[in-house]
Amino acid sequence: MSSAPERHSGWTPARPRRGLPIRWRLALISAALTLVILGVFAVAVGELTTNRIRSDFNGSLATAADGLQNKVAVQYTPGSFGSFGTYTPHVLVNLNSYAAAENAAVRVLLAQNGAVLAQTRNAPDLGLAPNTEPYDVDGYRVIQRFETIPNDPTNNIVVIQYARKISDVDATVNRVRTFLILGVIGGALVALLGGAWLARRAMRPIDRLTSTAREIARTRDPSRRVPRPRADDEIAELATTLDDMLQALEASREETEAALARQRQFVADASHELRTPLTSVLVNLELLADVLEGERGEAARSALRSSRRMRRLVQDLLLLARADGRRRQPHEPLDLSKVLVEAAGELTAVAEDHHIEVDTTAGGWVDGVRDDLHRVILNLMENALRHTPPGTTVRASVFAVNDHVVLTVADDGPGIPPELHDKLFERFVRGSGDRGGSFGLGLSIVKAVSETHGGTVAVEDAHPGARFVVRLPRVPAPGSAPPGEPATRVLDLPT
Repeated sequence: MSSAPERHSGWTPARPRRGLPIRWRLALISAALTLVILGVFAVAVGELTTNRIRSDFNGSLATAADGLQNKVAVQYTPGSFGSFGTYTPHVLVNLNSYAAAENAAVRVLLAQNGAVLAQTRNAPDLGLAPNTEPYDVDGYRVIQRFETIPNDPTNNIVVIQYARKISDVDATVNRVRTFLILGVIGGALVALLGGAWLARRAMRPIDRLTSTAREIARTRDPSRRVPRPRADDEIAELATTLDDMLQALEASREETEAALARQRQFVADASHELRTPLTSVLVNLELLADVLEGERGEAARSALRSSRRMRRLVQDLLLLARADGRRRQPHEPLDLSKVLVEAAGELTAVAEDHHIEVDTTAGGWVDGVRDDLHRVILNLMENALRHTPPGTTVRASVFAVNDHVVLTVADDGPGIPPELHDKLFERFVRGSGDRGGSFGLGLSIVKAVSETHGGTVAVEDAHPGARFVVRLPRVPAPGSAPPGEPATRVLDLPT
């Protein structure tokens, strides 16, 4: 058996967020914009820097080749008796020292036969080119300079080659690109963190407004004021608007509560004042119904039935008015199982051919008003009898569970229509099977009395039928409990 659901207070907890908070969205947008801007800047700077590095590399090759050309000379010495002459290079610098600073390679050779006159250690074959433009060979960028040899009858030409590894400039370009990439990523991360910090700082007043609004919704107290930021900005304007709205709601609530209080007071006073004249009318109608015969007697009996229904309505309205006004009547410890037996005994005249089963084996004591609890049980059982076909069994029981006393009224009838589940305990709600014997206040009285006694009421599908469960706070029995009633009492009440 499940416990009754908690009363709906009108406040719902904050729903879980399905998307990113605004502060993180702002931070991500800021980081994305920074990433795009820095990316475009890095591409432009990287392209310009790469071109400049390669241009400087080629320029340094040309400068070094020109400097070396001024320090290299080749002398031709004719041979004797018609033999070939010899070529003697005169280098004013140490080639290995000259090339070591740039990790370069230097070769001095003759253009006609490629004979090497001088070179640095481990200098590779750099080939030959017909002009002085830079060219690449075996991972080297090579630039050449040409010199003529004085007094050489063969017009041979000296080729001075200066070469540097292309990997050196590529490494520099890669370092620049890596630096730019890291700079872009680092800038984007700084923008993300900075944006998150700024957004959090900017959203802090809104967080305070949200917390205050949520607390007002939880406590349903519009008299509380929302915090106003010191800055005169849009958030301050929002706080002022919310505060003005809360003041208007508070004023409207006070007016509504005052009107409802006047209405409840009027209903209570009117119901109370109607009890005396209604009692007098009922006494006179009962007398007339006994002495009159024929059509006059039938008219008196019809008026008597209508007056009794009116008295029941007045009593119901008076009870609801007391519950709405939170007027506490004197409570006393009582055995709820006895109240159940008494209420079941009163249903003899209206049970027709229904069967009533009452189980009071494990009864319990509650602190309450006997008449009001009697009305609760009577309403629940009358409701079951009224909305179920003949032959249906209505089962009522009282038992203690931990700190509560549970009253259940169940039947094996057709159950409750789905469209009535959500509004079953509202006032003046009547089911389609109601045969005109109620005002639609029975279950609302059950709910009001249960709540004024600190309890709850819930309805469950019994498959078949329906089950109403009332849970009330349990109190210890005063002194020794009287002998219990029979375990199960089955009342087959005649029509």
